[in-house]
Amino acid sequence: MALYVHWPYCARICPYCDFNVVRDRGRVEEQAGLVQAILADMEAQAARVGPRRLASIFFGGGTPSLMPPEAVAAVIARARTLFPPAGEIEITLEANPTDAEADRYAALAAAGINRLSMGVQSFDDAALTFLGRDHSAAEARRAVQTAAAAFPRLSIDLIYARPGQSVADWTAELTTALDLGFEHVSPYQLTIEPTTAFGRAFARGTLTPPDDDLAAELYEATQAVLEDAGFEAYEVSNHARDLAARSSHNLHVWRGGDYLGLGPGAHGRLTLEGRRTATVAHRRIADYAAGVAAGTPWAEQEALDPLGAAEELVLLGLRTVEGVSLTTLQTLGLSAEKGPLADLLADGFLTLHEGRVAATASGRPVLDAVLRTLLT
Repeated sequence: MALYVHWPYCARICPYCDFNVVRDRGRVEEQAGLVQAILADMEAQAARVGPRRLASIFFGGGTPSLMPPEAVAAVIARARTLFPPAGEIEITLEANPTDAEADRYAALAAAGINRLSMGVQSFDDAALTFLGRDHSAAEARRAVQTAAAAFPRLSIDLIYARPGQSVADWTAELTTALDLGFEHVSPYQLTIEPTTAFGRAFARGTLTPPDDDLAAELYEATQAVLEDAGFEAYEVSNHARDLAARSSHNLHVWRGGDYLGLGPGAHGRLTLEGRRTATVAHRRIADYAAGVAAGTPWAEQEALDPLGAAEELVLLGLRTVEGVSLTTLQTLGLSAEKGPLADLLADGFLTLHEGRVAATASGRPVLDAVLRTLLT
């Protein structure tokens, strides 16, 4: 079983973000209480799920690099005690590349973090201002260098398909970034969510993202630049320099493994009483802490039926180069001989090899449409 820990605090809220986050604003007491609630929740869930081996830990958010290193160390130590791992495991923490946070990288590494996932988003100052980031391009470069010295493994996130961005601009930015030497990169197309500041600007007509044709060109340029640099797209938005650079935590989730979600709004997937069960913790920090104290940390708990569990495996698995087993698709009544699966195979959007179905280079850019065709 993997562990996901949600730390909801951010120095500022980015205009594209629709995650469960709050402004930090020095909530020292509340944060200390949240750490204790996360530890107590972990203890209670260990009793619920029974003996498990720890597969990985992922600290997400929010901005978990704002989390006190001693709190990070306490969570890792408790997890190792409750769910003893079989060997060395990947322990990832998301971070922002401000100078202030980079000063804490050594302490976070000492706490047990061995993989840093850095939200760089761009190496262009104008783009960073547009994205509402609180760091400069120069800070990002310094932070990458500091992180590379502190952690054995480093990943960065980048956002492209920004308003006004050309293919040439993005190609140059991405090519320059590759000189910094990280082993993993997650380039995401900018998504406009209705509940965000960008969503409201889009509704007013004051923000215009690239049209579908330009977005497709930017996607293709991303694949080409990264492939030429030796990165493999092992998942639609995740590229690694080699097999060892892939995120084992993310792969565990995409393969349908169990993971326990801790913290406000954290999602989880657990096998309980023989059923794959989806869980969502209370979103508000106070509600989560109160729920943990009362033995009810989850706002939602749903035991998936076999069809629902299979659909989820398809939704996750087809994003990866591994794909999903033909058996899983057959559980949904799909056949490689006739119907939508056969059509997608014949049209070259999917491929079948050694009992597994995966998206092709033609299928990946239109994966959402492929999934709708399969599952509706």
